[in-house]
Amino acid sequence: MSTQNGTIDGIKQEVCQQNGDNDHKDNNDNNEESEPEVDITISNVVTNFSVKCHLNLRQIASKGSNVVYKREQSMILMKLRAPSVTASIWSSGKITCTGATTEDSAKCGARRIARCLQKLGFKVKFNSYRVVNVLGTCILPFGIKIHDFSAEHRPIASYEPELHPGATYRMKDIKAVLKIFQTGAITITAPSIGAVQTAVERIYPLVYEYRKPKPNQAINSNESKGRKGPKKSTQNFIANDSDESEAKLTDNESDLEDMDSNNSDEDDYSDKSD
Repeated sequence: MSTQNGTIDGIKQEVCQQNGDNDHKDNNDNNEESEPEVDITISNVVTNFSVKCHLNLRQIASKGSNVVYKREQSMILMKLRAPSVTASIWSSGKITCTGATTEDSAKCGARRIARCLQKLGFKVKFNSYRVVNVLGTCILPFGIKIHDFSAEHRPIASYEPELHPGATYRMKDIKAVLKIFQTGAITITAPSIGAVQTAVERIYPLVYEYRKPKPNQAINSNESKGRKGPKKSTQNFIANDSDESEAKLTDNESDLEDMDSNNSDEDDYSDKSD
């Protein structure tokens, strides 16, 4: 009997533990659903590489396709459609590519630029390729009190509204610079896409403490608060319109009666004159 009671108690404990685990999982699922998702958009990936040879810019401008020769700056712009990349080419052999939205497309575009130069007769060697800068943006679902935020994080954050409408926040360990605006928009500049994601994950809990409703939401809430009294139904409007139309008809009828009386008086005078 003692062994049976022990087994029953053990089963009860296991069931309770399972129920507790399920409740914990449900709470975690609810918390995950309640947290809003923030989408990060990568708008520009800047890369550098070298071809290790001297480039004749006049030859590239005369024989190359989709090129723009900027003689004042001693450089050539070469553009590609797929991937959408713009390359700045100097005679020293250094090339900078901009416009890509992923690191893979940026590298593919850089290699295509090197292949185009190789087809023009240059002894090109694809060398010293690296991602220099990544520009990303995200929009938070709430506004930010950037004045209070910058005052609290004064050594790292700086806010000068006379020069720029956003607050600048620097993360030295990942070499990221964030521009934070009161509308909830954040612009991130970092050396890689992973650094951009890390910067957003770090800045979100810091900014969440200084959240505020967006201007559109505040305007809508004020309009809803300013409305007083019940709304008029359509039947009341129809009844009022019918009453006004009847009143206008009675006025017109009275005007017609007055005109008839005037005409009758004129006829009497004419008879008397005859």
